[in-house]
Amino acid sequence: GSDDIIAGNVSKYTVLPVGYCGQPKKGHLIFDACFESGNLGRVDLITEFEYDLFIRPDTCNPRFRVWFNFTVENVKESQ
Repeated sequence: GSDDIIAGNVSKYTVLPVGYCGQPKKGHLIFDACFESGNLGRVDLITEFEYDLFIRPDTCNPRFRVWFNFTVENVKESQ
């Protein structure tokens, strides 16, 4: 569930639709937070245009998530 501990950062994680096989197409988003200050811990695909993003807790105070830092690649126009 959403209360699970998220330990590491997402590293070049490609989100593919359920049942899709093969190389990612334009619009299959690639999330990355594997860099200094990156804090994206998990990505769940809801629909083509909706994702649940889980941000790791702040380093000095695990009760808070007051910022986010990650990249998104491979987007298509109007996505």
